[in-house]
Amino acid sequence: MPPIEQRTPTEQHQKLGSDNITAERVYLPRITIKYCTQCKWMLRSAYFAQELLSTFNTDLGEVALIPSTGGVFTVTMYHASDETLTTSETVLWDRKTNGGFPAEVKQLKALVRNIVDPSRSLGHTDRALRAANVPTQTQTEAGSDGKRGSVSGVSQDMESATANVHGKEKERCEECQ
Repeated sequence: MPPIEQRTPTEQHQKLGSDNITAERVYLPRITIKYCTQCKWMLRSAYFAQELLSTFNTDLGEVALIPSTGGVFTVTMYHASDETLTTSETVLWDRKTNGGFPAEVKQLKALVRNIVDPSRSLGHTDRALRAANVPTQTQTEAGSDGKRGSVSGVSQDMESATANVHGKEKERCEECQ
């Protein structure tokens, strides 16, 4: 009996022709959390990723953390489009557009649920969102011009986490100002 073949992540990339194009296996729906390393937002990003994976288990194909700079904190979902056989990109949360971070992970869970399985109940999370009177989201998918989709709703007046910590101005990285 031949041994079971296991490949390392670098071996999983396969060359396609002479163009040196690599093929990667992407599992949908895929959530990416792009965060600023200079602002020290890795722990916040990892917490959101952990909560999404704990709540949605195998309903999510993948959750990826993407380090960046420039005060970026963006949560994006890539999912199969209902209308065509393409992948749609939906920005669930953008710190600059939404005015900060999700006040609680419940908001992010509701946005993910609305795309992955709108009929799914989130139990106590749904009750808390109804009590807070948070509006539902509306989504637009990437059109033929290739522009990104967006999600509106769930934007409340929130302080930026970089603005004020215990009454003292928190230091910001150069890129974030």
